[in-house]
Amino acid sequence: MKKKEIRLQYSGFVLFAAKLLSVATGIAFTFIVVRSVSQIDYGTWGTFNIIMPYFILLSTAFPFWIMRFVARDKEGAAKTGIFANMLLGIAAALVYLALFPLLIPTFDLGNYVLLFSVAAIYIIENYFVAALEACIQAQRPHFVGYGLLVGEVCKVLLAFILIIEFQFSLLGALLSIVIAFAVRIAFYIKEVIAELKKKIAFNYIREWVKGSTFNIYNIIGDRIAAIIFLMLPIYGGEIAPSYYQAAIIIANVITYSTFLAYALYPKLLAENKMEDVTTAIKMVMMFAIPMTIGVLVMADSYLVIQKEVYKDATPVLMILGIDALILTVSNIYASTLYGIEKIDEKAKIPFKQVAKSRMFIAFSLPYAHSAITLPTTFYLLTNFARNQPLLATIYVTTVNTVAHFTMFIVLYALVHKAVKIKIPWKAIAKYVLASTFMAAFLFVTPHPKTIFLTIGMTVIGGIIYSAILLVIDREARTLIKTVLHETINKLKKKV
Repeated sequence: MKKKEIRLQYSGFVLFAAKLLSVATGIAFTFIVVRSVSQIDYGTWGTFNIIMPYFILLSTAFPFWIMRFVARDKEGAAKTGIFANMLLGIAAALVYLALFPLLIPTFDLGNYVLLFSVAAIYIIENYFVAALEACIQAQRPHFVGYGLLVGEVCKVLLAFILIIEFQFSLLGALLSIVIAFAVRIAFYIKEVIAELKKKIAFNYIREWVKGSTFNIYNIIGDRIAAIIFLMLPIYGGEIAPSYYQAAIIIANVITYSTFLAYALYPKLLAENKMEDVTTAIKMVMMFAIPMTIGVLVMADSYLVIQKEVYKDATPVLMILGIDALILTVSNIYASTLYGIEKIDEKAKIPFKQVAKSRMFIAFSLPYAHSAITLPTTFYLLTNFARNQPLLATIYVTTVNTVAHFTMFIVLYALVHKAVKIKIPWKAIAKYVLASTFMAAFLFVTPHPKTIFLTIGMTVIGGIIYSAILLVIDREARTLIKTVLHETINKLKKKV
């Protein structure tokens, strides 16, 4: 892999653009599947998406440490990481196949044996991609964006051919994903091919096994924190999750602005410059603030275009919009916290020292989150919102948002106690001002109820925000020029 200076701004915009495109390709893929399969088949596809995450759960345990080692130029770390995660992926696939005789009758999947057999390849690919992306993120993060773009386009094209043209139904859907993953893997391998010629350092694997204990601890904490969403249908009623699902699909788009800071973590590991954190905050907030305000103002339209009945979930989406902004900022601080941690700098992961570090406190936050949300949610749902779907959903999202904000305060304190970060308040104020003009226009304009008009209003709102910001913020103008210049130069080199 060619060692070059990590380009924070360019990498961020490439990843952000790729994630936004993935929204469009994801909708297109879902549309193709929904329109081409029976309701029973689509239910089976839902079962597939419920089962798979359990076997992909550990795919990011090693990559967390792999990326740290590669970013610090540890000899052979990339090849060792890819090898180790592939072994873990094969092990996960073997466990899946061993449980196959149990899964098929339990979920009544007798007619889908071939589909769920191919899923073993899908499991291995997830581990492979996670390792490759960790290696590439460490030194050339914008290539992850390229890979995502290639994979998403391939997935939709293959879905059209296999599902619509060849009538492969669900098997076509899975094959589209599997083949698209394979194309993405080939794209990534071309980038790391030089690293694959180096020797495997088995001592790294021993260290990563130790370190992954903390990642698994963190993953379990996240699963415990998610229990509140299991309470939702139990106490709020079976339609309560539909309100949440309709709203979270929209709110999640706000969190894509996090990818504008995708290169921050590896850049801090390699260079440790705090001014990069300030730059990352500016980039992320430039998009996260107007996206959040846009969701707050047009929440009803974004829900109505899914189905008229979901308009009732407007307060849920407004709460989740604020929650998404909190999570976005928290992600910047988490990247900073992990980026400044030097405990594994010498290619050793001292278990006791990690357990006493700031990193371990961050790993433990899901447990503190659960300590707030689980008893509070249980009390509210059982006493005030039993069998009241909308009210139950509002309670769950509110409690979760308050807990997320509390965890952010902890992260903020940890980071600012360790290093001095300049918060770009002046720039943030300009983003809020430009967003206010956008919000005023969207508020007084009648809210559309069709998807095309809603998209049109969103685009107009974005144009208003951008125009005002470019007038009042010189740094925004400079940033756009810089990114365009780098993009044009990149395209010229390709030609």
